[in-house]
Amino acid sequence: MSTLPPVLIQCPKRYPSLVEQMVCPSIKLARIHLIKDKDAIDHYLAMNIKGLSKQEAAAYRNSYKKNICIDMLRQGYHKSFSELFTLIQKWNALREAAGPGSAIWQQKSLEEQPDKLDQLHHFLTRAEAAQRAEYYEEVYNNQLKLAYCFNNTEDKWLRNYFYEQCLSTARLIRIDGGKKEAEAHANMGLVNEEQGLFMKAAEHYETFHQLTLGRMWNDETGHTYNSLACEHLWRIYTLLADKMLENKEHEQAIKTLIKAFEMAKKGGDKKMEGEAAYCLGLAYHSAGEEQTAIITLNTYKEISTELCDIVGLGRAYQAIAKVLVSQIKVTEAIEYLEKFVTVAKSAQLSRSLVDACISLGDIYNERGNYYKACEYFNQAFEAANTLTDLPLVDETKVYYGIAKAHNMMVAVNSHTDAADHVSIEYLLAWKENRSDMCTDPFTVELAKDTSGVLETNELFLQTPVQEPL
Repeated sequence: MSTLPPVLIQCPKRYPSLVEQMVCPSIKLARIHLIKDKDAIDHYLAMNIKGLSKQEAAAYRNSYKKNICIDMLRQGYHKSFSELFTLIQKWNALREAAGPGSAIWQQKSLEEQPDKLDQLHHFLTRAEAAQRAEYYEEVYNNQLKLAYCFNNTEDKWLRNYFYEQCLSTARLIRIDGGKKEAEAHANMGLVNEEQGLFMKAAEHYETFHQLTLGRMWNDETGHTYNSLACEHLWRIYTLLADKMLENKEHEQAIKTLIKAFEMAKKGGDKKMEGEAAYCLGLAYHSAGEEQTAIITLNTYKEISTELCDIVGLGRAYQAIAKVLVSQIKVTEAIEYLEKFVTVAKSAQLSRSLVDACISLGDIYNERGNYYKACEYFNQAFEAANTLTDLPLVDETKVYYGIAKAHNMMVAVNSHTDAADHVSIEYLLAWKENRSDMCTDPFTVELAKDTSGVLETNELFLQTPVQEPL
């Protein structure tokens, strides 16, 4: 089970609009692009058979892939031809390795998808032309656009390939102060993070951070690259630390989370700083460093108060209460949990209210205050009913049932231990009544007598009266 709260793994951004704008610029292939299936080809040949040159006739006979490759070679783009051919072979190898029944086996081959071949033809040739002129920034831009083209699930291997090519090309650019290289490292970090390779992702993000120090480069949203690097490093360090905590590597996890906290502060985002403090506090608690955990969690509480973050404030109260319980400071823990309940009710956070009430119910149940335990478990049950989470409803129902049983057993056990006539009468009355409490036996006897009198009266009223003769 994960010790830290879940952190969303990031992946490279999607740019779907680029695909719609890209077309192959070759004039010789313009007519071929309009004819991409056999029926269309046959119709075209029937209508325009006269006047076709030998080259045009061959173009209609060949596959679309072969025409693309021939066009590349005729224009002298041998590197682009070689790269395209290698990519097609790589796709076929991946398909064979996956085998029948796999997702990739059901997909069309790359050579059977003309639109994708168009994109590859267009940008590979442009990148090669720019490379011959040693205009590496243009090479990078074309490779980046290819990465954007192939961001669908089935094409991610192509996207990742072109992101790698972007990084290689960016290292050759000397006129932008390292901006393109920084972008390339950020993208490679996202690729590795998406694949679960957190250590490799961290290396790329660290390089991204170093390259952006002191730079005022901004992304399309207006955020600086350096603040973006800090955010990436905070996230990846948190993911790494979570894995370490799962493996009981507490010391290394705490060191990593301290780095995450420092990056969050440098990033200038208070909410991110608060999340980092919260995770660090949980790690200290997991390692048994309770006092340091409380100090760190109080930092999170202060940040949440400053941001008017009600949810964060509730989480802080709950986490501090858990630490206090482990220190056997139950009274203080109850105070924090009651604050948590108040916050959850005021913000109408049903799930948080369930958690708070369950925590309080557990404490009171363990301390033998079963009446209070029933009260809080009942609140948890009622709050759970407002959610569409049936397992949670069942869980709170069990908690409430256990607390009620404990509460009833106090009275039952006291009468059983006494073992006198009055106590036995109490127990028998309770058995007959089946209520939550052991009823006073004299009250039960009185009720029986009263019911007997009422029954006699009813029979008397129902008996017909004979008139005298």
